[in-house]
Amino acid sequence: MRARKVATTPVVLVTGIDDDAMASAVLGMQWDLPQAAVMRHTLDVSTQRLTRLVSDLTGVVEHVYHDLEHACVSCALREDIVPTLERLAASGRWGSIVAHLPVGVEALQVCRVIAMHPAAAPHVRISAVVSALDGPRTHEDLLGDDLLYERGLHSSEDDTRGVAETNAALVEYADAIVVRGEIADADRDLVRALARPGVLLVPDASELDPTALTGRMHDHEVTEDWVDVVRREPIPHVSSPHVWTTELRSDRPFHPERLLANIEALGGGRRRSRGCFWVPTRPSQICAWDGAGGQLSVGTAAPWGRFERLTRIIVTGLDDDHEELARTFESCLLTDAEIAAHGLSWSTTEDGLEPWLGDIRRAA
Repeated sequence: MRARKVATTPVVLVTGIDDDAMASAVLGMQWDLPQAAVMRHTLDVSTQRLTRLVSDLTGVVEHVYHDLEHACVSCALREDIVPTLERLAASGRWGSIVAHLPVGVEALQVCRVIAMHPAAAPHVRISAVVSALDGPRTHEDLLGDDLLYERGLHSSEDDTRGVAETNAALVEYADAIVVRGEIADADRDLVRALARPGVLLVPDASELDPTALTGRMHDHEVTEDWVDVVRREPIPHVSSPHVWTTELRSDRPFHPERLLANIEALGGGRRRSRGCFWVPTRPSQICAWDGAGGQLSVGTAAPWGRFERLTRIIVTGLDDDHEELARTFESCLLTDAEIAAHGLSWSTTEDGLEPWLGDIRRAA
């Protein structure tokens, strides 16, 4: 006997680090999408309170305060955001839902929960992810060195993320990008360089096609491939007089000591960099590289398993230092002499990377 197909409701996720830009994008879509409901969540870290506001063109439908055990994104997703999306979608009352996520929260987290645990929201279909930007602040919000907590945008007490690394990740995951206000040509080129090829970039949400937004604009697998730590496909050509993107790539690992000595030169500055690397002291471990605006996060991702090991960092910037960057990258790799003398797998108990990658005995 065939299982009955469940009817789904298209959901548009709106992300950003500027609440006004997000609200403007949501308003534009609410008027154009068919029978749309808007679900807005705000997270107050100081009171550990999540506020949910659901509305449609008739007015406010729900206004609820939810006290969380821990004011963090994972709790908000698990306890309210995903369950509410499912409840609204299952009701059949609306033709579409626009979800205004808390500031700084990644759509990636919502999409992965729904993709990996379909039983959690069987009536929800993520149809599009829209990232909202404040045009005049685009440069600073993508390449500046502010931290989220310095702007009061952190999503938990221990949220140490930078504004730029957070915002860059939102742009990279988006299917469409809405810019509120004027944006400089160089900043527009920067956004296009970071975004997935073919992503729409518009000055107002009203310019987005409602049929596309509620259709199949979001392809989970394609998006995940674009933001994956290990990317092997060629990088798109950047045609801009302002912005460059360079690929730092080798099948060789970094030398741990030289990496530590040069990590600021590689990961610092007003650039966006992300990718993967490996070190001979932890040859089985994929190491993740994620940086923007001088803030760099380094950590472990997964075992290499049967896949070929790779050191590959994609860097995008507006300065003129990319040639020096390539030389610094090459200087950090193992040399022929080091490989001949010690091989590609070193037996040691310490490599100086423990604060970021953990103990070697657990990670190797």
